[in-house]
Amino acid sequence: MSGALELLGLFVVALGAASLLPLQSEPLLVGLLLLGEQPAWLLVAVASAGNTLGSVINWALGRQLVRWQDRRWFPVKPAALDRASGWYRRWGHWSLLLSWAPVVGDPLTLAAGVLREPFGRFLLLVAIAKTGRYLVLALATLGLT
Repeated sequence: MSGALELLGLFVVALGAASLLPLQSEPLLVGLLLLGEQPAWLLVAVASAGNTLGSVINWALGRQLVRWQDRRWFPVKPAALDRASGWYRRWGHWSLLLSWAPVVGDPLTLAAGVLREPFGRFLLLVAIAKTGRYLVLALATLGLT
């Protein structure tokens, strides 16, 4: 696989993993890190950008949630959204630092949109969380911790 295709694939999978789709980007990142064909910093940056963009999409969907939340096809169960909204109301914008976490992270980013979190602060906190997760994973994979 060419370097550009590897990076594009990582970006797309990371974006999808941050959406409500059942994807995981971590195994792909680890595999690419172990191949060693791309600089680790570049892989972390691409995965972080894709994953952060996926969360931005969730935030934007959350802004429009009231239109679609009662539809049968809507991908978030009411209980998951209620749980994430509760976290968000309790901990405020700082809860976005958990946006990297499985199960609760994606609904948190959706709840941030529903609760009208300002975009700039949302983007900063989510980018820190997502990049931090990939950075720790890269360091652990490469034995630099």
